Amino acid sequence: MIYHKSEIPADLQRYFVRAEIGLEPTLREFIANMVEVFDLCRELLADDGVLWLNLGDSYNAAGRTWHGTRQGFKQGTNRASAEKADNCRPSVETLKPKDLIGIPWRVAFALQAYGWYLRQDIIWHKPNPMPESVRDRCTKAHEYIFLLSKSERYFYDSEAMKEPSAGGHSKGNGARLAEQAIARTGGALSGGTAKSTLGTSAEETRNRRSVWTIPTESYSEAHFATFPQALVEPCILAGSRPGDIIFDPFLGSGTVAQVAQRLGRHWIGCELNPKYIDLQHGRARQRGLVLES
Repeated sequence: MIYHKSEIPADLQRYFVRAEIGLEPTLREFIANMVEVFDLCRELLADDGVLWLNLGDSYNAAGRTWHGTRQGFKQGTNRASAEKADNCRPSVETLKPKDLIGIPWRVAFALQAYGWYLRQDIIWHKPNPMPESVRDRCTKAHEYIFLLSKSERYFYDSEAMKEPSAGGHSKGNGARLAEQAIARTGGALSGGTAKSTLGTSAEETRNRRSVWTIPTESYSEAHFATFPQALVEPCILAGSRPGDIIFDPFLGSGTVAQVAQRLGRHWIGCELNPKYIDLQHGRARQRGLVLES
């Protein structure tokens, strides 16, 4: 949902009329703005609601004359790389040049200190990461997703986001292991029979682990940092019920809205860049919740 300025609460308006969050001159200001934005989101969140937060990281460029600081691009984003501005890095004077800043954890701990319950860190493993021309460290192939809650007890549907079992617990693997066991025993398992029930009674799914291997998705339109839909799905399935309202304060091209609508949820969202309105309407057109002039 795209709010027009006249419809935005006064305490939220300043986030829609100034430069994007992520372009602050200091790390302290960025973290403070993130805390304030999510404090306002917390007022809208149901008492048993949850927040899923994905943030990328960056390396410090303080004192490195051959590296520029950010100049119109959010650090560590696909947009910066696409515009050949990936050398525009944040400059944090309290850190050494080339230090990993730890932005995701700094923001997560700030939210925790402000009253959010920090429940889990999830690793988004990217099997197709963006290439990096580095020779003194590994290519970055993961990001963090944090699960935070408003209260000690909150809604979380673990059944809805279970993952396939591994190591022989699915029917397919169970049947294969049964055949191998029968072959090893010459066709004689319990009771002298060659029949096995492996794979027929074993569970096919398990509680989702905290490392999610999900490839990035290409997106042909003018947005360089879209989520893969498979990354959004488990968050919505676990954190909401059908018919609930999903709120995305950084709507972008509308991936969260599209997935929410497909999974039977309503959605609302905020986005600073008016160029994304057509993208959002193309991906998720929902009657009743979209405000237009």
